[in-house]
Amino acid sequence: MTPQPHPHTHTPLAAPAAPTGPAPTQTTAITHIAGLVTNDPSLGEGPLGLIQDAAVVIDGGRIAWVGPSSKAPSTDNRVDAAGRTVLPGFVDSHSHLVFAGDRTEEFNARMSGLPYSAGGIRTTVAATRAASRNTLHAGVGRYVAEARRQGTTTIEIKSGYGLTVEDEARALEIAAAHTDEVTFLGAHIVAPEFADRPDAYVELVTGPMLDACAPYARWIDVFCEQGAFDGDQARTVLTAGAARGLTPRVHANQLSQGPGVQLAVELGAASADHCTHLSDADVDALANGDTVATLLPGAEFSTRSPYPDARRLLDAGATVALSPDCNPGSSFTSSMPFCIALAVRDMGMTPDEAVWAATAGGAAALRRTDVGRITPGARADLTLLDAPSHVHLAYRPGVPLASAVWKDGELAE
Repeated sequence: MTPQPHPHTHTPLAAPAAPTGPAPTQTTAITHIAGLVTNDPSLGEGPLGLIQDAAVVIDGGRIAWVGPSSKAPSTDNRVDAAGRTVLPGFVDSHSHLVFAGDRTEEFNARMSGLPYSAGGIRTTVAATRAASRNTLHAGVGRYVAEARRQGTTTIEIKSGYGLTVEDEARALEIAAAHTDEVTFLGAHIVAPEFADRPDAYVELVTGPMLDACAPYARWIDVFCEQGAFDGDQARTVLTAGAARGLTPRVHANQLSQGPGVQLAVELGAASADHCTHLSDADVDALANGDTVATLLPGAEFSTRSPYPDARRLLDAGATVALSPDCNPGSSFTSSMPFCIALAVRDMGMTPDEAVWAATAGGAAALRRTDVGRITPGARADLTLLDAPSHVHLAYRPGVPLASAVWKDGELAE
């Protein structure tokens, strides 16, 4: 017989049902900002749209309001910037983070007088192929976190150290777990197994490898350079990728003048990256096209090579982006502030131009309008500098100035 409750006792009430639908978002105001870099000239002074004594309001993962600190609306939370600077999170449009191994010996030899060549990539290819998925995944996570601590909130990640169908697809799958900006770079160099048959390798890249990799990628890239792929091979790779819905990017004119920049502009590539050795025709093409010139001064620093002439490009009217080009061979840095300092010191850029290139310029190179700026509706990706001005990024090189970073409205650890 089933026990019955006593008529004068009360049965416990059921717990209330969990509310349905999304939880209400929290709003946060960052106030007393000495200088807010919005990258919107309609909101503030100059190309950076700089607002003095400013505030910004975050609602969920988006920017809801910007303006004078004295007029900031009421919010759930408040953060006092205490006279420091806020700027958009850096947008890194060029990185090679899916790799294993170490090339310290190569760097040491280069600093002792040996020149850089593309051949060193093969060392990383061997180590990456031998590494486990967990090792590669952990490595990418480590470098993304390292960049985040320095203010980078959006990052593109390439493959290019597998060079087999399986290894390239694995690299892109790992990259896609960390970013939406994934680039297929099977045409980084000719795979060692195809050293004497480069055209056969191009057939592999544009056939079975592209079939396996396209589902993971947004972009397709090629290293158009002596020792890698010539103009005809690069065109074949990029047009095949475009036919599969991938937008071109090009490693162009890093080690010498060549066809890379012209090809990038002709094919409507989002960016031509490196742009170290340019003819007048290359500069004109970049100035008159939609392709962003992405400059990677970490590579020149780490190879003791001439820096690209940013002043020449800017004066011609080209759009310029900056990126650290983090990779284990020619630029093993994830620091956008370091590259800003190099661009100001050695490439003819003003501090304002370098900051724009590292934020809005990187966004342009990724064809994004929701990052690289602090405007209503944009993603709430921000960096608080422990400095009264964005100029300190170049003025105080090597100093870790990022004191807080927000990604999609969440304060990063």
